[in-house]
Amino acid sequence: MSRVRADEEEYWHSSKFRAFTFDDEDDELSQLKESKRAVNSLRDIVDDDDDLERVSWSGEPVGSISWSIKETASGSTSSLDGRDSSLQKGSSSYAALPKQASFYSLSSLFKGQGFLRAAQLCLSLSALTDTGVKNYVPELRRPKAEYKDYSSDWSPKDTVRRMQRGKVCSLERFRSLQDKLVLLDEAVAGHDGNVITAVLIFLKRTLRREILFRELETRQVALCHLIHFLRETGEQKFLLDLLRFLDRTEEVALSQYREHLNIQDVEKRREFLKGCIGLPFSAEDTSHIQDHYTLLERQIIIEANDRHLEMAGQSELFRKYPRKASILNMPLVTTLFYSCFYHYTEAEGMFSSPSNLKKTFKIPDKQYVLTALAARAKLRAWGDVDALLTTKNWLGYTKKKAPIGFHRVVEILQRNNAPVQVLQEYVRLVEDVETRLNLATKYKCHDVVIETYRDLKDRIQLTAYKCKVERGSAEEEKINSILNNTVRDAY
Repeated sequence: MSRVRADEEEYWHSSKFRAFTFDDEDDELSQLKESKRAVNSLRDIVDDDDDLERVSWSGEPVGSISWSIKETASGSTSSLDGRDSSLQKGSSSYAALPKQASFYSLSSLFKGQGFLRAAQLCLSLSALTDTGVKNYVPELRRPKAEYKDYSSDWSPKDTVRRMQRGKVCSLERFRSLQDKLVLLDEAVAGHDGNVITAVLIFLKRTLRREILFRELETRQVALCHLIHFLRETGEQKFLLDLLRFLDRTEEVALSQYREHLNIQDVEKRREFLKGCIGLPFSAEDTSHIQDHYTLLERQIIIEANDRHLEMAGQSELFRKYPRKASILNMPLVTTLFYSCFYHYTEAEGMFSSPSNLKKTFKIPDKQYVLTALAARAKLRAWGDVDALLTTKNWLGYTKKKAPIGFHRVVEILQRNNAPVQVLQEYVRLVEDVETRLNLATKYKCHDVVIETYRDLKDRIQLTAYKCKVERGSAEEEKINSILNNTVRDAY
């Protein structure tokens, strides 16, 4: 027993634990490990040779106390599960932790009553590996300074400043109308759009509409922020009430007109647009609303007829080039392109005729030629392209004319893989010499390049260009002929 007493003295007077430091991130974990090692040292202190009867908790003698230890450890584990059910569900490693058997008898543990608390700690830790221990490290509490963001009595100015820095601030403490308006003025003075919007949302929720509208009428910056916010969030009724209070009749009409975007049924949208014509728009806006209604009405008629032709298979054009999408709700330019593609030869009296669309919606010549040219070039209808760009004067003479410029014509034709002969015809009509040479060289219109250098009498460039054409080709013979004639003329 003297050996046991000496070991006890040595255990209690020695220290294996380190002092707590803020620099050690795993300090609590290290304490748990040290406690585990301390309890495991009980085998050196407790006398294992004791011959007292070994019994279980049920009173039945057993050969070893390991069963009792396992039962107690499993009870500790279940208590841990109760305290942290989320850990039990989320950690697969915890369910697979091994349970180590103890080598101490119950009587031996009772004999060392001074170590009872350490033994109980051992029961809860003996089944944990180092990895499992880390899962039980407690989380440190938040600093008390953070709770001041919710509870402190900040002034409106300080509240705005903290919001600008991203701090969480409660606005519920501002209950009087005066405090709320001071808070709004401070937010506007801070020139931070996010803070202004946050304060406006708070005022919108806590003030009556009439009071809020009256106060915002004299605060134009905040008013603009609120109008933009309502439009972005789609709060249409609140926005209309605000605009009516401000007597902005045209903005009210435009806001109501925007509602057509939310109507999917084409017939209902047409009726809605018809009703929008009578709203208090300006003269120019009224004209646009009328055109929108007329265009949708035309599209409904064209779509019905073309769908019937396509399904019946009566039109060769629809069989060769099936429609990729419906014409309904398409812009005017898209509708014109569609009409030039499928209905180019129709008479002006037909709703689907390109000339009818041009006349009804007053489409400018440049826009019409550009759209029609793109549609006919896509079909490789070069005869229609020639007729589109040919004009006749009052004497009956014809000439080529392009409101968009012949350089644009050449680019459109080239994108649609026009033959070189067609390209050369329109490259020659480009007035600017440098532009003409660049286009002719780029698209390999050799005849145009040779003729242009001939007209410029530039023998050097003509000789240099001779190296870019195929040897023995018609272009090389043409260049040689021009160079030989130039030499003869010089003599």
